[in-house]
Amino acid sequence: MIDISPELTLGRRDTLPADLRYLFERYPRDDWQTHANLGGMAQFWLQRHDMFRDIGGMLTQSVAQYREGQLEAQPFAQFFVPRLRFFLQQLHGHHQIEDLHYFPVFVQAETGLKRGFDLLDNDHHVIHDALERNAQGANEFLGKLGEGRDAARFAADAYSGETEDLVAMLLRHLEDEEDLIIPVILDRGEDTLGLM
Repeated sequence: MIDISPELTLGRRDTLPADLRYLFERYPRDDWQTHANLGGMAQFWLQRHDMFRDIGGMLTQSVAQYREGQLEAQPFAQFFVPRLRFFLQQLHGHHQIEDLHYFPVFVQAETGLKRGFDLLDNDHHVIHDALERNAQGANEFLGKLGEGRDAARFAADAYSGETEDLVAMLLRHLEDEEDLIIPVILDRGEDTLGLM
């Protein structure tokens, strides 16, 4: 991991710093879907990000429904476990592809954004640590489901905050990543970047 100033660490920042948003200013979000350079790879990548947002929301909502007594333990576990497993596995693989393939391509294409890609790479380490904590917390919580409602509720309360924090960090990261990467793609084109 690289050294990141405290105000830019994931969980503390509200957006990318201004010096990393110069391409975003040229290519705002409202123009992305109609831009000629938004190719198949970028659209697929944005869809993957939307999938992570959707699943993160489902996980957070299902824990809240369990805590509020709207879901019993067995239906909750049947819904929650496969989605959490998928979420954790897919995020890990997605970040590996970005770190090893896409980020180096984007840094080479737009060296002025290197610090931004270092920031995103650091985010991946922070998220990875949070994913590991979340998996451990989920195992502890799910283990309490068979110990009675009070034990399970206490475990659900503890786990809920951890899940909400993870999803909030992930949402911030996804938005910042898109604000950095999509403008590079729109500026250069997927063919030029070798992303086809």
